[in-house]
Amino acid sequence: MDPLRAQQLAAELEVDMMADMYNRMTQACHRKCVPPHYKDAELSKGESVCLDRCVAKYLEVHERMGKKLTELSLQDEELLRRVQQGTGTA
Repeated sequence: MDPLRAQQLAAELEVDMMADMYNRMTQACHRKCVPPHYKDAELSKGESVCLDRCVAKYLEVHERMGKKLTELSLQDEELLRRVQQGTGTA
């Protein structure tokens, strides 16, 4: 696969993953913070605060997971590089 196509696929995958994360976050925070039977057309202060906190926590966890996965990926690449150097293959 040529590098440009691989880069395009990676970008598409990232967009899909971000959309999925957004949809999951929206559903989870709505379910947690907004009662199923609406009383008012607008969010109450408590609902707004709950949603703000829920979204902040969701995004923080997403960021932490991304950093950890990147770290693990770099460790895997380093290990693979060392194994390849040890066996004499490139």
